[in-house]
Amino acid sequence: MRLDKLLANMGFGTRKTVKTLLKAKEVTVNGRVIKDGKSQVDPDKDKVVVAGEAVEYQEFVYFMLHKPQGVVSATNDNLHKTVIDLLAPKDQVLDPFPVGRLDKDTEGLLLLTNDGTLAHNLLSPKKHVDKCYKATINGIVNEQDIVAFKNGITLNDGFNCQSAELDILSIDVDAEQSIIQVTIHEGKFHQVKRMFEAVDKSVTYLKRLSMGNLKLDETLEIGKYRQLTEEELSSLTNE
Repeated sequence: MRLDKLLANMGFGTRKTVKTLLKAKEVTVNGRVIKDGKSQVDPDKDKVVVAGEAVEYQEFVYFMLHKPQGVVSATNDNLHKTVIDLLAPKDQVLDPFPVGRLDKDTEGLLLLTNDGTLAHNLLSPKKHVDKCYKATINGIVNEQDIVAFKNGITLNDGFNCQSAELDILSIDVDAEQSIIQVTIHEGKFHQVKRMFEAVDKSVTYLKRLSMGNLKLDETLEIGKYRQLTEEELSSLTNE
């Protein structure tokens, strides 16, 4: 890899900024000052230091985001704030993207990575990766709904959903409102909302709690993110 590309990717600034660092003799490779950005380096073997700071090369990034409402699950959008806008500039340089989508008004767990292979495996319909949600429902969810979800809901457009696990957490009869948890094994567009529409109810609040073995860290504030732990990453790669 070219030295200037490595430094730019690792957040040391634009190519122009990196060029200035090189000219100022602030960059060493294996203890030797390098001024030519075109110089080839092996990021896994060579020791690169910038102004006394060792460069830790990272090809892939894996972030857990507690997505807030009001932002879209996209890398860029001309009208709305995106989940990528929530990342610090140094974490945007390797071009992470959201794995799957959460609606603009849905919050909760969202994985951001630049690992295309992992993303494909998690999103592949053949994998049937579980996704668990907590939701507030306008209407009284009952045992009949639980059975219907288990048997596979048919959406209003005729699509037959796979079996899903629906649990009633609480019911407010006066407000005609239910709080539920549902686990689905596929990821169709607006699926949870459409499943409840099919049983004449509506979702007023939706939060994703988990995706496969990855569970939302509830200590992570809404709008904040962190790197996955080695254990969390390992649990995903073993899906």
